[in-house]
Amino acid sequence: MTDMTDLPPIYFYIPESEWRDDIPERPGIFWDGFDKGIFIWTAQTYLYLKADGFPCELVKAIPHEGIVIAHRDSFPYELRPTEKVLMICIKPDRNPHPYAQLQIVQNRQDSNSKNSYYMSHWIQPGLIPRHPERGDCFENIGYFGVSHNLAPELKATSWSKQLEELGLSWEIMPQNRWHDYSNIDAIVAVRNFQKQDYTDKPATKLCNAWHAGVPAILGQESAFQSERKSEFDYFEVGSVDDAITVLKCLKDDPQLCQKMRENGKYRSQETAPQNTVKQWRDFLKDVAIPEYKRWCSLSSWRKSIYLQKCFLNIRLNSLKNRISGFRSQ
Repeated sequence: MTDMTDLPPIYFYIPESEWRDDIPERPGIFWDGFDKGIFIWTAQTYLYLKADGFPCELVKAIPHEGIVIAHRDSFPYELRPTEKVLMICIKPDRNPHPYAQLQIVQNRQDSNSKNSYYMSHWIQPGLIPRHPERGDCFENIGYFGVSHNLAPELKATSWSKQLEELGLSWEIMPQNRWHDYSNIDAIVAVRNFQKQDYTDKPATKLCNAWHAGVPAILGQESAFQSERKSEFDYFEVGSVDDAITVLKCLKDDPQLCQKMRENGKYRSQETAPQNTVKQWRDFLKDVAIPEYKRWCSLSSWRKSIYLQKCFLNIRLNSLKNRISGFRSQ
């Protein structure tokens, strides 16, 4: 455990080229910048930790000393840690940064290297849950997310028509309403009906559904499967017909919907912001700060060896990719 009175400076970094002067001053509110990874992760984490009293700073230039935490898109590929800088890369669906000493991943199945640590994704800022007055009503089905991440079958007119025949309406929610579940009765979110793990994707849509109080119908993804503890957590589907069958069941069985809403309320406690804040605090105190002190204590020769190993890994991965490319031709 780290003594909280002996903390090194901790920075969350957003490059000046991406900086916005209207970044919220407090966490948990809807802001149009939270559709972009560097703000979803970097700014939100900073705001929640700051509100919880954890000493940290949001900066637009990389400091010369301290722990620097940034989204993968914010750390240039060739950037290397200096004598007194520990780089922590928040790695979404990207390759890890080749020189960062620590990596944050958003899928439990993606934390397979010794310097990778899983962190729960923040729920949708400013989330408005399903309105209680809707009761047993089951009419409006939505998708919350980027359109290109939705299976083509669910963007086809045939899908909408099948739902209409069931007395259901389908809507791909616009970005400015990704936080508003007030009139939604269930979500459907499938990237691909072919089984794919998507080990670099988070379980955000499932967690948001729990917090919103709506049943979730999802694809066969490792992030969702890793979170599953009960049959009432979500429905996994492998085809359009599966999804239609589930929607029929939910429409015809109000008690099933209620069980899923109650279960979601219970499960949502695990990813409540205060628990994610605790996860970050524990990581910084028990992992990042000791690693920073260890890095600073290394000799220049040992640090040089680390950077050389990173460089060799870059060359090796590049060679593997070239060989793979030749074989696929």
